[in-house]
Amino acid sequence: MRILLASLLMLAYPVLVYVGLARFEPRVLALLLALVAVVRAAVTRERVWFVAAIGGMALAGIAAVINDAIALKLYPALINGTLLLLFGRSLLKPPSMVERLARLREPDLPPAAIAYTRRVTQVWCGFFVVNGAIALYTALMASAATWALYNGLIAYLLMALLFAGEWLLRRRMRSAAAHG
Repeated sequence: MRILLASLLMLAYPVLVYVGLARFEPRVLALLLALVAVVRAAVTRERVWFVAAIGGMALAGIAAVINDAIALKLYPALINGTLLLLFGRSLLKPPSMVERLARLREPDLPPAAIAYTRRVTQVWCGFFVVNGAIALYTALMASAATWALYNGLIAYLLMALLFAGEWLLRRRMRSAAAHG
């Protein structure tokens, strides 16, 4: 239940910031960013998310001091950078991130599956580069509405599309392998 609530809070962050900016100064919303960063780290208890929480807290501190929404809007880019580092590091120090996740369901992966999970991890790294760049662009150059639309909806739809596309490809590949 805690993970679900933390995930919903993170997913809703761009919309909460957008709506909040109509009512509150950025320094007040800095508390929301601090809360999101700390809750994410506390729920997962993974080192990478503690590091991301430090970055989130730094952005919250900047937002509080300069009272500017830009620091609040940089958080999605920070998260994409964190995920890129997490997935990219796993390519340098195997097993890859996707292989680790795949082994939760199927502990004994054949070599072809290991190679496939490595390629999928590379695709996710590419996604995080592009998505992070767009998140950064919308934070720096776009209106608050465009930023919230991209980071609060479009980015999640693109992620879902990538998940679904990979799932369909994997099913097709398994079916082809099963039929020789």
